[in-house]
Amino acid sequence: MTSHAATLRATYKTGRTRPLAWRRNQLEQMIKMLEENEADLLAALRTDLGKPTVEGFITDIAFVTGEIKQMLKNLKKWNKPQRVPSPIVTMPAKSTLMPEPLGVVLVIAPWNYPIQLLLVPAAGAIAAGNTVVMKPSEVSAATSAVLARLVPKYMDTSAVVLVEGGVPETTDLLSQHFDHIFYTGNGTVGRIVMAAAANNLTPVTLELGGKSPVIIDGSANIKVAARRIAWGKWLNAGQTCVAPDYILVNEKVRQPFIDELGKAITDFYGANPETSESYGRVVSPRHFDRLKGMLGSGTNIIGGETNAETRYIAPTVLADVDMTSPLMNEEIFGPLLPIISVSSTQQAIDHINARPHPLALYVFAENKAVVSDVLAHTTAGGVTVNGTLMHLTNPHLPFGGIGESGMGGYHGKSGVRLFQHMKPVLSRGTKLDPSLAYPPYTDRKAKIFRKVL
Repeated sequence: MTSHAATLRATYKTGRTRPLAWRRNQLEQMIKMLEENEADLLAALRTDLGKPTVEGFITDIAFVTGEIKQMLKNLKKWNKPQRVPSPIVTMPAKSTLMPEPLGVVLVIAPWNYPIQLLLVPAAGAIAAGNTVVMKPSEVSAATSAVLARLVPKYMDTSAVVLVEGGVPETTDLLSQHFDHIFYTGNGTVGRIVMAAAANNLTPVTLELGGKSPVIIDGSANIKVAARRIAWGKWLNAGQTCVAPDYILVNEKVRQPFIDELGKAITDFYGANPETSESYGRVVSPRHFDRLKGMLGSGTNIIGGETNAETRYIAPTVLADVDMTSPLMNEEIFGPLLPIISVSSTQQAIDHINARPHPLALYVFAENKAVVSDVLAHTTAGGVTVNGTLMHLTNPHLPFGGIGESGMGGYHGKSGVRLFQHMKPVLSRGTKLDPSLAYPPYTDRKAKIFRKVL
């Protein structure tokens, strides 16, 4: 197969991607590609995921253009050398951190947000001055096909390449020498990516997932909590890496929360969500079967209806869940929401800390002491207090995991800096060159060193 890495490395070595003018043009072209082909892209998202038009626009078009526009606004500033202090021992000198692109970047994207999770990291790599290979998921085949048609039309094909395909094509790419690999997906494949990268000592960013919990304290605004959780959970039919995976609710407010959650589902999607224009579908028959198999791990108290022909699974809430089942030990990545009663915030914290660090953690409480306790005694990739998903929408907050939920963060400035080496440069003047700094080391020099160092 073609060595895309070698081809793009040849381009990189010419210096083509270094000028800010080139980077700006490519970012502007990416926005143009999305805006001029919005209808085709939204139609592809509907084919792949049954994604509502408004939802597709918000999460896969506007989110990306917003990120890129911020990169364009700050492109010069973020790529400018930064002065840092110099210690006395170096004087006379000035010290600088010089942003330098890494070279050739590989971005491997998942199927759940197939435009956003491909183009946002790719845009960061371009803004940093790199050449890029983009690998969309074969599971979201319609979106992949549209992007494969558009990228060569809008982007500089000598520096930005999109490669379609499945496991063989991805395996071939991983055998090539890249300077950074950015992977979004599950931990199983993440381990494969990391192992392959080790052969070339290639640094990796892994955006994985896990079971992102929600704590609902007795002091929470239950109606608001229910609506915000319902939105975050059933967006994209639950196929979101930071979707609420399960609820840890104070037993005192358990039933009022369930009641409000049922009302929120009806408000959002109507009495029959299957007919709603605002509710998506499971991406494939394989994932449908996997999720349907999880339904037997608890008691359906809301939803539970399925339709294999259309890959529909209703917004579903489960109680009395089997804690040893896949439902509670694997990332659900679908529209099933288990509810677990707890007697205290400490019990919820203990439950979370007994498991791998989640990608996201959500806590609903009006009691600030409870929020502080949760933040101080749990670890997660990111947190939203009294909300879900929203921490990843702020480009000033790096988005990423920790431990089994991933490594490395991006978005905004972090998404550019991720693909750069901050090269340390110390420049010394020559007008002064005191003999104190050189041998022979006398007792007098030793005394001076002890005073100033």
